[in-house]
Amino acid sequence: MFKHRLIIAVTGASGAIYARNLFEKLKEMPLQIERCGVVFSNYAKQVWQHELGNADFKELPWKVYDNDNMFAPLASGSAGYKNMIIIPCSMGTMGRIASGVASDLITRAADVMLKERGRLIIVPRELPYNLIHINNMKTLTEAGAIICPASPSFYSKPQSIDALVNTVVDRVLDLASFSLDTFKWKEYE
Repeated sequence: MFKHRLIIAVTGASGAIYARNLFEKLKEMPLQIERCGVVFSNYAKQVWQHELGNADFKELPWKVYDNDNMFAPLASGSAGYKNMIIIPCSMGTMGRIASGVASDLITRAADVMLKERGRLIIVPRELPYNLIHINNMKTLTEAGAIICPASPSFYSKPQSIDALVNTVVDRVLDLASFSLDTFKWKEYE
């Protein structure tokens, strides 16, 4: 089975539940992960605590790097990471990446992912979008990133908030080439 070298970044956009559910799903897939590096923005931790009422981000089974640690392996293409997921991604972070501003570990790792032709999956959680947001998404898409808005689907008839959130999380994992058993539209017709 293929093993992923993966970076997960969490920014201060609302939607910490998306990151939490992604981490929970990844914990169930240890055989698919060779290496996982995690980085939180300072605001991400505050939003997580506010929205989820806990500090469970401190209990992750993977190495968590400080966002100001530019000596972390995530900051170099030679470390060999092939996938990066930014979930949720703030518009400020997305704008800095689109402009080539690599001022912290999250934006530097994203810049590295683009230059190394890895898979950068950005999960923006904002609405509505203004023209600057849309142009930044266009720029990043043209540079090779995948924009996957945190827009849940309803055709699987989710019965809880977690199930609804997981419609996005499962799609992100699918885009990152993880093997998972999830609802597929009209799969059994």
